[in-house]
Amino acid sequence: MKLLLIEDDAILARATAAGLGRRGYEVQTAADGPAGLTLAAAWAPDLVILDVMMPGMDGWEVCRRLRERDDTMADTPVIMLTARGTQADVIRGLTLGADDYIKKPFAMEELALRVEAVLRRARARDADADADADGAFDDGRLRIDVERRVVQRDGRPVHLTPTEFRLLACLMRQRGRFVTHAELLREVWGPGYADETANLAVYIRYLREKLEETPAAPRYICTEWGIGYRFTGPLR
Repeated sequence: MKLLLIEDDAILARATAAGLGRRGYEVQTAADGPAGLTLAAAWAPDLVILDVMMPGMDGWEVCRRLRERDDTMADTPVIMLTARGTQADVIRGLTLGADDYIKKPFAMEELALRVEAVLRRARARDADADADADGAFDDGRLRIDVERRVVQRDGRPVHLTPTEFRLLACLMRQRGRFVTHAELLREVWGPGYADETANLAVYIRYLREKLEETPAAPRYICTEWGIGYRFTGPLR
């Protein structure tokens, strides 16, 4: 698997690339945002590890530009690295479409485990998209086709981040019944994220803001307080 590390600290970049290389990954590095975007387009990595605090173009802007691409790079998993790690930073990263978030300084073993988990989720997402041919919904206002990765609201395309799409697809596959917090976290994020219910709530809010006419009174993604969420509505 190919990993792109975008990090302006040359010493940290060399050490991180060497550590991941010893674990069997092919790693290339870029020292700033523009160089990272150019290398991402040319090399098509399987995952991007992205420092937030870089001079010039910071990691937030790099992540935003990756997610706005109209090719397969838009779905490439992103792990963000930051020295701050505040809740506001975490929420901002998730909003921009980051798949995971690690605070500096970090242990190489932790980073390797996170990389493995994010890549595993990406592979599962692709397999689910190939296998779930009946994941379709259309009520005239909202149209979802999981197989073709198409989401439209009032006839206009809706852009979902890879994590938002995985969450929606998981709810669609089990539409009509409540899916527990633990089940959603396990299926969308992986077995090591069972306690991240706050992040799950953030993503549910993002989905509602993009799909619902009135997010505060949702008609598609319903909450069972203390239990989980359910996708409801007529099937196509």
